[in-house]
Amino acid sequence: MIDPNDDQSDLQTLVDMMRKAALNRQNKTAFIYLLDGEFEEEVVTYAELDQRARSIAAWLQEHDAAGERAMLLFPPGLDYISAYFGCLYAGVVAVPAYPPRINRPIPRIQGIVADSQAKFALTTSDIYENLERRFEHTPDLEALKWLNTQHLPPGSESAWRQPQINSNSLAFLQYTSGSTSQPKGVMVSHANLLYNLKQIRTGFCIDDCFQADPTGVSWLPTYHDMGLIGGILEAIYVEVSMVLLSPLAFLQRPFRWLQAISRYKARISGGPNFAYDICVEKVRPEQIETLDLSCWTLAFSGAEPIRVDTIERFTQTFAPVGFSAQAFYPCYGLAEATLIVSGGNGPGLPEVLPVHRHALEQGYAEHSEPGKPDTLSLVDCGKPILDEQIIIAHPEQLTRCLDGTIGEIWISGGNVAQGYWNRPEDTRRMFQAYLVDTEEGPFLRTGDLGFILDGQLYVTGRLKDMIIIRGSNHYPQDIEQTVEKSHSACQVGGGAVFSISIEGNEELVVVQEVTRQARNSDMSAVFRAIRSAISEYHDLQVFAIVLIRPLTIPKTSSGKIQRHAARNSFLHGNLEVIEEWRARPTKD
Repeated sequence: MIDPNDDQSDLQTLVDMMRKAALNRQNKTAFIYLLDGEFEEEVVTYAELDQRARSIAAWLQEHDAAGERAMLLFPPGLDYISAYFGCLYAGVVAVPAYPPRINRPIPRIQGIVADSQAKFALTTSDIYENLERRFEHTPDLEALKWLNTQHLPPGSESAWRQPQINSNSLAFLQYTSGSTSQPKGVMVSHANLLYNLKQIRTGFCIDDCFQADPTGVSWLPTYHDMGLIGGILEAIYVEVSMVLLSPLAFLQRPFRWLQAISRYKARISGGPNFAYDICVEKVRPEQIETLDLSCWTLAFSGAEPIRVDTIERFTQTFAPVGFSAQAFYPCYGLAEATLIVSGGNGPGLPEVLPVHRHALEQGYAEHSEPGKPDTLSLVDCGKPILDEQIIIAHPEQLTRCLDGTIGEIWISGGNVAQGYWNRPEDTRRMFQAYLVDTEEGPFLRTGDLGFILDGQLYVTGRLKDMIIIRGSNHYPQDIEQTVEKSHSACQVGGGAVFSISIEGNEELVVVQEVTRQARNSDMSAVFRAIRSAISEYHDLQVFAIVLIRPLTIPKTSSGKIQRHAARNSFLHGNLEVIEEWRARPTKD
């Protein structure tokens, strides 16, 4: 059981954190990994995890790896957690990356190796054998010093030595998922992580959520900030047990996530908005009847725009088996701020702000009446946690915005990372912003747009994704939501809208997945429905609509729509098109 009197203020590094948890919990279960996503368990205790980490660290220390970067290429599972802490135990900067698929291109991995200047790589037998066959064509990967963590000699942990690190030492490089630009390595220190873990504990009110025999569940990718920090490190920070399943197991059968929560009586779990949508769509009524979700105290939602209709539909669908709307916890964060930035004071009924859509497009929030055609409902993403500061700044004038005025979200606090690895100019521009009139700073420029009203943060979109047509600002996620509601053939969470320049004018393009059931249908009605809805709700005319195959819209590893990638694929003719409509042909 969590000790609410232990605020972990004695910790300087994550090595201290893990060693303390291993001493306090010893043979208590740290993680349960569901090999088949359902019932087949692999279990590791806190003491076993500490031992495995020391074995890996001893090998790294033997090869003088302290201060170097090490790639972590693992499938979801417990081996990854051991390797991550093995790096920390050796004073090595971990570089988590998505493991390569068999016979698939690996330019992202090669790009991360080159950018991070990694000299080491840790992996499993299967992944190494997959990559080894490609070494003839990837000398950069062959040059790495490889460790198969499944073949460590017994007793090697005895050679481990405490690393020479402190709170300011780098713990890992979190490569951004690339929703709007090339991935960059965010430098995250031990101090950043410990501060952010305390923020999560405070904001979630974890000490209240977890009672006796506490457990959480996570399917989130462990190489990504939300899965790693929220799903793994936070569990160790508060010394509880966590049940893990792979992202693929969840996507193949979303019921598995809810089944794990029900079976293990988990109190905290969550994910991006789309995860709740997919559960509503895919979990069958007879499966719902087998669940008991009354244990689920906090259901966090972050990483992408949080939608009111998602909260309502999920609550309505799963309330009969004990889920409460008061469990929802909307929050906001990003890798450059380690993970979490804002949230409420524990779970509670989400606050919804109805605003005029057209006022929002003009750059300010104006209260509206729910249900009106021009009304857009925004979910409150909470307040700063601990002594962090959040302000809204004009992205060009670099001055503070008034309450209710939309601008760029800027952050200052112990969770703000150290910058981008080997990118001093990008670091200066994004991590060292100052208000020009008051000289307050430095702040992290998030690239996200939003406003503050009555002390609460509302996120409205991405600065780089903003669509400007004939002088009016339009948020792509609002138009995407209109599109998916316009016709039953449109896949929820499967669309991207953007603008392109045609004869000197910005024109609107819609790329939208169709559902599996509608793949062979007559699409003329879908085109008409989309054009009509966008005209009615946004006063815009569409230049092109491209209906594409299910599961082919570009997304990041965390499920965010990659609108720039969709735009590039549209311009280069690389979309998996079912049918396309254009207002007029383009000139060659």
